[in-house]
Amino acid sequence: MAKWRDVKQNRAKKIKAKTVLQSSSNFVPLFTRFKAFLTDFFLITTPIVYIVFYLIMGGGVEFSQNRLAGWAIILFTVLFIIAIFWLKNGQTPGLKAYDLKLVDRETKSRVTILQVLIRYLITLFSIILFAPLFFAYFNKDRKTIQDILSKTDIVNEKDAIF
Repeated sequence: MAKWRDVKQNRAKKIKAKTVLQSSSNFVPLFTRFKAFLTDFFLITTPIVYIVFYLIMGGGVEFSQNRLAGWAIILFTVLFIIAIFWLKNGQTPGLKAYDLKLVDRETKSRVTILQVLIRYLITLFSIILFAPLFFAYFNKDRKTIQDILSKTDIVNEKDAIF
């Protein structure tokens, strides 16, 4: 506590009160999340599709004859790679490019493998049905359906604990 003479002569240091950040301050704009998704799509998914399509399946004709097997290989490979990124440090290359992290909603720490599986499957479901992609625009917290059901959040890297 400053002495009165220091306050009167304007020599006392002013103490600024820190405000506690609410979860809405950790809000990551949907467009930034979309840019991170596109980055991941081009860096992870596109090369895997090319490898499966041409190297493993032998070309377009063989892929069209075995679509189910081809798409299963693609989706499981992408899941495996993304799960490694999310479990190791909470960031895929796209999230890293925009200084974002995937964290557990309650602890703000690393996600579990169950959360990764739920998030990935709900994301696939959203992409296939297309309508759930717009869920975040009708939600006051701007959370996507995969955020809510997997109990995860995409936050700025500085807000994560790990």
